[in-house]
Amino acid sequence: MAGARVEVLVQPFKENDPGPHVTAAVEALRSAGLNPDMGPFATTAEGELSTVVETVATMLRAAFANGATSVHLQVDLTDR
Repeated sequence: MAGARVEVLVQPFKENDPGPHVTAAVEALRSAGLNPDMGPFATTAEGELSTVVETVATMLRAAFANGATSVHLQVDLTDR
């Protein structure tokens, strides 16, 4: 099975204050069984490609419903 890594930057960005728009996106990743790693600017998570792809839509809806103005994401295939 193919693996994938997603990197997400949810705006607006406030240093040391992720806000509900960011925490909703992170929780969507966590709820899908992924283990999100919140970095200083972006959050990353890895999992099966199908899980990552399906979770991206849920994560986008959660972020925008909680005040995000934009979401930047990158999905890369990984060797698993």
